Amino acid sequence: MTGFLQGLWLVVTIDLRQRTRTVAWYVLLGVFVLLVLAVTVLLVFATDALFAGGGGVFSTIVFFVLLLGTLVSPALSANAINGERDSGTLATTQVTLVSTTQIVLGKWLAAWITALAFLAAAVPFLAFAVALGEVPAATIVVATLVTAVELGVVAAIGVGLSGVLTRPLFSVAVTYLVVAALSIGTLIAFGLGGAAVQSEVRATNRSVDWAAVERDGVPPGEEAPCLPSETYTYPTPRFDYVWGFLAANPYVVVADAAPGSFDDQGNPNDVFGWIATGVRQAQHAPELEIEYDECAAWTPSGSIAPDDDWERPQQVYDRSVPSWFVGLGIHLLLAAGALAWAVQRTRTPAQRLARGSRIA
Repeated sequence: MTGFLQGLWLVVTIDLRQRTRTVAWYVLLGVFVLLVLAVTVLLVFATDALFAGGGGVFSTIVFFVLLLGTLVSPALSANAINGERDSGTLATTQVTLVSTTQIVLGKWLAAWITALAFLAAAVPFLAFAVALGEVPAATIVVATLVTAVELGVVAAIGVGLSGVLTRPLFSVAVTYLVVAALSIGTLIAFGLGGAAVQSEVRATNRSVDWAAVERDGVPPGEEAPCLPSETYTYPTPRFDYVWGFLAANPYVVVADAAPGSFDDQGNPNDVFGWIATGVRQAQHAPELEIEYDECAAWTPSGSIAPDDDWERPQQVYDRSVPSWFVGLGIHLLLAAGALAWAVQRTRTPAQRLARGSRIA
C-alpha cells in the first residue's frame, strides 16, 4: 500500500509541476481573483450586506466559484492523458514501475488540486462574507466541502474522458457537454418535462358583490352580498413528476446540502435556502380542486379577513425530503465510472488501439 501511494504521489507532483511551471496558470488565477473581488463588491452594495448580513454574499460567492471551477476544470483536466499520448510522453511513464491505475488517479488528483486552488483563492472573500454575520457555521463547512467534492467530480470526468477518447480537443468538448448537461440540461429537462405533463385544475370562486356594497353600503349583521359561484378550469404543469432531474444539478446539490437558515418570518437568509425551498416545493403535487370563498371571510365591518393559512418557505422546507445525497451519489458514480473506464483504456499492453492512436 505504501508503494502504491508513493507512486501515486509521484505522478501527482510531476503533473502539478508541469501545470504551475507556465505563466498562464498564474494569470488565470489572478483573473479569477479579480472576478471574485468584483462580484463581492457588487453584491455588498446591491444587497446592503454591511447592514443586512453576509448570508446572500457567501452563498453567491460559493456558486460563483463553482461556476468558474466547472468552466476552467475541463480545460485543465480533459487532456491530461490523451495530451501526453499525442506528445509521446505517456509511453515513457508507462514503461516505469508506475501502474496505469496510479497514472490515472494521480492525474485526477493533480487536476482536483488545481481546481481547489480556485476555491482556496476565494477564501478571503468567503471569510469577509462570514464576518458580515448571519452565516451559520454548519452552512460554511457543508457548502465548502460539497463544492470541493463537485470540483473533484468535474476533474474526474475530464481525466476519465481524456483516457477514453483519443483526441484532446474532442475530450475537452465532451467534458464541457457533460458539465452543461448537469448544470443546464437538468433545468431544461425539468422545465420542459413539467410543461409536457399537465393536469387540469378545477377552481370555484365565490366573490362578494362589491358593486352592491358600494351602492347600498355595508349590510348589517354577518351576511355579505355575494355573487353566484363561478367554476372554471385551467391546465397546470406537473413538476412533481419531474423534479428528480434537479437532484442531479450540482448547484442544487450544494444548495440542498447546506443546512437551511431562515428569518423570523420563515424566509431563507441566503440563496441556498431559496433554491432548496424551490426544489422541495416542486416535490409536492399541485391542488387540483381549489375553492376560494370571499364571502366566508366577510367581517361585520365590511372588510375581508386576511388568510393566515398560506404556507411559509420554512414550512415547505421542513416537510419535504432532501435530495442532495441522491445527486451527489449520481455524480460520484459518474466520476468513478469515468476513471475506471480510463484505466481500462489506458492499460498496457493494449489489445486494441483506436485508428490514429500512437503508442510512443
